[in-house]
Amino acid sequence: MFRGATTLSLDSKGRLAIPAKYRQSLSLDCEGKMVCTIDIKQPCLLLYPLPEWQIIEQKLTRLSSMNPAERRLQRLLLGHADDCEMDKNGRLLISAPLRQHAGLEKKLMLVGQLNKFELWDEDAWHDQVAQDMDVEREGDFTLNERLEDFSL
Repeated sequence: MFRGATTLSLDSKGRLAIPAKYRQSLSLDCEGKMVCTIDIKQPCLLLYPLPEWQIIEQKLTRLSSMNPAERRLQRLLLGHADDCEMDKNGRLLISAPLRQHAGLEKKLMLVGQLNKFELWDEDAWHDQVAQDMDVEREGDFTLNERLEDFSL
């Protein structure tokens, strides 16, 4: 399970170094093979270990290509999906179109989301966290059933 937020640098070739604390498990669990795609709701990327991505692909294959909303989701997620493999130094190459979608320049954030990572431009990440905290502080939202039962 991936958790926490780590500041990373993107090199001139578009590579990022996966933090050492994740490298061994990624090497064992998926031989360093990952899939990166866009997040359709946020200006970030989603980075999945291959076995986790295969679960997403199975769900996507069950959607109808005749339903416009389902076809749109397939097109966006699968059309942007890019195979990434950690090199011997633990680096991943993120394609230019994906970097452009998320506005990734030099500084970025790798954010653990249990079964995947989010990749954010560092400034965009801090802006998003500030927005999320403002919404929580204002309390001007309705909790769904699952959140009503959630406690820390």
